[in-house]
Amino acid sequence: MIVERLNAAQVRAHAQELADLLVETVHSGASVGFLAPLDGPEALAWWRGRARGVAAGELAVWAAREGTRVAGTVSLAFADKPNSRHRAELVKLMVRREARGRGLGHALLDTAERAAVASGVTLLHLDTETDSPAERLYRAAGWTPLGAIPDYAASPAGVLRPTTVYYKQVGAPALTG
Repeated sequence: MIVERLNAAQVRAHAQELADLLVETVHSGASVGFLAPLDGPEALAWWRGRARGVAAGELAVWAAREGTRVAGTVSLAFADKPNSRHRAELVKLMVRREARGRGLGHALLDTAERAAVASGVTLLHLDTETDSPAERLYRAAGWTPLGAIPDYAASPAGVLRPTTVYYKQVGAPALTG
């Protein structure tokens, strides 16, 4: 397995594979911000739109490959305000169904966490559907649950579900004086 950070041109070049992964993820019931049925053109347009954020330095995207196929992805969304540049949001961690259970989710998390530290980020946060399989991954990787918000987001089936917010301190805070 190879995990690589994608630049804007690479996000555009791999947009179809990333879109296919997004469609599969939504159709498998994972709550990643989209409702089912998600069609390919909508997912492709969404991924192509991410290239702008990557080019602007607002978003970092990694893709994991098993052979020639994208098997997973994760992104970091960087804060844009001066008082919050020490933090980032972990978003859109997705792993193909057939690649699950082999450590790919942990590898993607570890990659994003190390990159966050290298870029000066000391605090990460995320939200995920309460009682989802993703919660086991985040807890095993040392993320701390903050609490659940009832009826926060709709599942792919359109049912309102609670969301648990997590955080993880990944580096030493910078001292100001």
